[in-house]
Amino acid sequence: MGKVHGSLARAGKVRGQTPKVAKQDKKKQPRGRAAVVGFGKKRGPNSSEK
Repeated sequence: MGKVHGSLARAGKVRGQTPKVAKQDKKKQPRGRAAVVGFGKKRGPNSSEK
């Protein structure tokens, strides 16, 4: 086993010092088919773009 740099007593020091900030509510991103962004010209028999 290798040596640990610093004692394990200091683990979590920075996270403990950081002030707690509440998570902000964000609008839900669409997933799956809805999230696919059309890119370029659509081709094929179902294409409505001519």
